[in-house]
Amino acid sequence: MGEPEEVVPGSGAVFTFGKTKFAENIPSKFWFKNDIPTFLSCGDEHTAIVTGNNKLYMFGSNNWGQLGLGSKSTVNKPTCVKALKPEKVKFAACGRSHTLVSTEEGKVYAAGGNNEGQLGLGDTDERNSFHLISFFTCQRKIKQLSAGSNTSAALTEDGELFMWGDNSEGQIGLKNITNVCVPQQVTVGKPISWISCGYYHSAFVTTEGELYTFGEPECGKLGLPNQLLVNHRMPQPVPGIPEKVVQVACGGGHTVVLTEKAVYTFGLGQFGQLGLGTFLFETSVPKVIEHIKDLKISSIFCGENHTALITDTGISTFVSFFLKKLLLNGAHLMVSSWGN
Repeated sequence: MGEPEEVVPGSGAVFTFGKTKFAENIPSKFWFKNDIPTFLSCGDEHTAIVTGNNKLYMFGSNNWGQLGLGSKSTVNKPTCVKALKPEKVKFAACGRSHTLVSTEEGKVYAAGGNNEGQLGLGDTDERNSFHLISFFTCQRKIKQLSAGSNTSAALTEDGELFMWGDNSEGQIGLKNITNVCVPQQVTVGKPISWISCGYYHSAFVTTEGELYTFGEPECGKLGLPNQLLVNHRMPQPVPGIPEKVVQVACGGGHTVVLTEKAVYTFGLGQFGQLGLGTFLFETSVPKVIEHIKDLKISSIFCGENHTALITDTGISTFVSFFLKKLLLNGAHLMVSSWGN
């Protein structure tokens, strides 16, 4: 990191752009020498990077200790979390003010804000360093993590989904509970293959390719007809998507769905985040993004009010780079690339 612009290491780079409160609103870049960035996650104003050597780097706002570096000081460049060096970090998920981390052994750590129990540690005390969530053991291998405003989720390789934190809108799928401070299983009787936590709503995909949504019902972001919204606190299947669903991404007020054949969007659209070519204010009916139907989309991502897609051949926004991963949240966005 910190190399001259003309010297681009072959191992990779991270690019950031968007609005932040702690740095100039201009694109930035960080070179990683001999350690390829493999996984990225953005919170409202903080970012996590996992590298090929299983190291965790954090930077950004740190008012709640969400960087897990042992302090609350803002950090403006990727900084290695030394406390986790003995672990082989696999995934990270950044929420509004907290961070989740999983290791190859199946351990899950959490740091940051905890006013709704989103750290899963059994209390509501914030932490400025990463603490082990004792609920998860090596018997449960983690496939995916996700974090919403004040919610957290962990999906195991066996298809079991666990969620915790704020449930004021039913966004962790537990009908009559306001919040929980330890992981609770959420199930519809079928194995789950994908999970996404939005600001105040969530969605998951079953191994059969069915999409379920739950949480805050406004603006059509659950994709459910009006008669089903009375049960918005419980996971319900979304009608109107005939193909098998592969991935889902939840934003602030909208939802994006990747199927085997197309990309669907629904919810709030006043900023163009539905990608339909019009500034449709809102819709609860899943609609296909027609003008990209000929592209093979491999990944989908949502920020609060914007959306990004990656094709199977990468994105050519950065000339002479192939895009590996793109993550966005709040009002900033981050990409990882490697040289030709």
